[in-house]
Amino acid sequence: MLAYIRKVAQVRRDEGASAVEYGLLVAAIAALIVLIVFALGGVVKGVFTKTCSQVASGASQTSASCAG
Repeated sequence: MLAYIRKVAQVRRDEGASAVEYGLLVAAIAALIVLIVFALGGVVKGVFTKTCSQVASGASQTSASCAG
């Protein structure tokens, strides 16, 4: 009986990720997304501001505004 238990214990291995590992993975991905958003936020805002000012300067209406 002891030999059978040893055989089963050797065959059984922990494979795959646990909930804690999945949680750490999700947290790392979320942190990476936040860093990318903050790093590229100024660039994207500048592009939209430039585009909006060009559209407003070419618009025939004087009520066009880029404030938002």
